[in-house]
Formats: sequence, C-alpha cells, structure tokens
Amino acid sequence: MLSDFFGTIIWILILLYPFVLTFANVSKFFVKTKLPEIALDIFGCFAGLFMVFMLCGALSITDADYDTAVYPFEHHSPLHSEYGVIVWIIILMGYLGLLILGIFKPEKLSPIISAVSIGFTLLGIMTGGLIYLQLIKNFLGGGEIAYLFLLLYYVNVILLAVRRIRFHIKEHVRLVNERDTVFRTSFGAWLYKVMSKVSSMTLFCFALIFPIAVIFEILFIICGQGADGFIKAFTMTADWTFSTQIPPPPLDYEGHYLCTVASGGHKKLVKPLRFGIRHGDKIIVNRQLLTANAFEDLIMEKMPKFHKFIRGVYDKYGYPISKHITTPFRADIVYIVMKPLELLFVFVLYLCDTHPENRIAVQYSEYKK
Repeated sequence: MLSDFFGTIIWILILLYPFVLTFANVSKFFVKTKLPEIALDIFGCFAGLFMVFMLCGALSITDADYDTAVYPFEHHSPLHSEYGVIVWIIILMGYLGLLILGIFKPEKLSPIISAVSIGFTLLGIMTGGLIYLQLIKNFLGGGEIAYLFLLLYYVNVILLAVRRIRFHIKEHVRLVNERDTVFRTSFGAWLYKVMSKVSSMTLFCFALIFPIAVIFEILFIICGQGADGFIKAFTMTADWTFSTQIPPPPLDYEGHYLCTVASGGHKKLVKPLRFGIRHGDKIIVNRQLLTANAFEDLIMEKMPKFHKFIRGVYDKYGYPISKHITTPFRADIVYIVMKPLELLFVFVLYLCDTHPENRIAVQYSEYKK
C-alpha cells in the first residue's frame, strides 16, 4: 500500500515536471533572475532526460530491433541498435556543447572550442527533432497526450539552447566592442555588423532565426578574429619601443629560413606585412612567420620540455636550409611547402589559445615582453 502511494507521487512529479520546467524556461525569456541559472539548467536538462527514458519505458518502447519478437503492446526500438549509436553520440555531443556554453564564459573559450560547442548544440537539436519525427507515428490516434509530454522536454532543450547561444553572441559582440578588435578581413568586419544586429534582437525574434544565427556566429568566431585595438595602438607605430611599422630599408635576413622566405620571396605570394625585431635586428615578417613563432611561443608556454626539443631541431636544420634560399623562386617554394604546417599552427592556436590573434600580432615586437 505504501509502495503504491510513493509510486503515485513519483508519477505525479513526472507528469508535472515538464510543465514546471517549461514555465521556468519561458519565464526566463522575460524576467531576469539572480539565481544560479547554470545549476538549474543542468539539473533541469538531465533530470528531464532521465524522466523521458522512464516515460518511454512506461509507454512500452523497447530496445529490441526489428528482427526481434516483442509483445503486441510493445514497440520495437525507434533506432537500430548498431547504426543508432552515431545518433546517440551526436545527441551526447550536443549536450556536452550546451554544457560548455553554460559553464564557461565566452572569453574563457578558445575560438575552435567555442565554435564546435555551438555547432554540436545545433546538430544535437536537429538530430533530436528527427527522433521526435520518428516517434510520432505510433502516438497518433490515442497517444497524443503521451507524445506531448515527450515533446515538452525537447522544446525546453531548444529554449535552453536559444538562451545560452544568444548570451554567447551578446558577450562576444560586447568583448569585440570593449577590445576595439581590428579585424583581419573585410568579411570579419561584415560579420561583426550582422552579429551586432542579431545580439540586439529580442529573445522571441532571435528564436525565429536561431539556426541561421548559429551558423553566422560560428563563422564570426572563426573568421572574425583580430588583434585587440589596445595592442594595435602600440604596435601600429614606427620608431618606438613597441613599434612594428618601420620604413623599409634593405635588411639582412639571414639566419632564419622563414625570415628569409618573408624577405626574399615574391611579395604577391609571401605577402610581407611589416618589420619586426629579432635578436636586436630588424627583419621583415609575414603571416606565416608570425604564426610559426606564435605557435612556438604557445608550445614554450604550455610544454616547455617539448619546446626545447623542437627548438633544438629547428636551430640545427633551419640555418643550413636558409643558406640555400638564395633566390625569390626558392623562397616561394619554401613558403608553399610550409603552408600546410602554417595551417596546422593556426588550428592549434585557435584550439588552445583564447586570444590567438593577439599572440600572433605581438610576435617579433617589443610589445611581446
């Protein structure tokens, strides 16, 4: 008798929970709260998921594949046990992405981790939608109320994702404004204008364009990088301690083969950017050289022992190679050969550094100190 009473209480809680969760999430769209939202969101998200599984069990949705006999009142698994694994992995990654966006502030995330988290969140939501479309067939004609309970949880996950990603976009735009970021490309500057308008939208309007806003935010995170205006204020000058802009005299660029490439290759290909300082001497630098040095700087900071090994190999072979780069054509060849490594360096920087373009911008300048 007592067990029946507690069983009834549990089921009442299960049936009421989706409506309570929905009311709480919708109210957050209109009312600001000082409560620790992330803790409540995590609890609501995973407690709701647990209750969904309980409800599926009560509705006789089994994990049996189509080739396994089940009782007449039972249903086979909506996903094949072998091929459905990838679906659950995507769902799990979507939850993980949402968790990262909730726990960490945008300024604490590297560009790639931030973009991947947002991307997996959207992908998880889209995959969840397919699961709900798969389920709907057996709930029509008498099971609509049960399906409504299942659907309410999915709606709440969407509401949670909309709030978290909108917050991420608003913070991202705010940080760009505060830092007076100087974008590397005109496309990045255009994306900034778009995301500035998106960040000022109401939650309702933002929800209407949610998938498009997510795609634009991912592009903005990756393509909208640039050094902070504060750093540029010091480095975009000439003749001073932190200066990087120096009038171009003929310079000696021996002793470092990427320096040789930046100085000796055809300008249209190697794209020299500015002048820098290396061991007290003025050198010409390009994006490839700055990226390689920023990567070395990151490795030295994170993995000093590994850096010592890399530095030893580079010093051993770099100088002899530079002796053979005696023509612009040879410099061009080295630049092209090094291009895949440059892309790898950029990937690692965007993955492991919260402000990769700042680290790149200050290389070969006194500002780095």
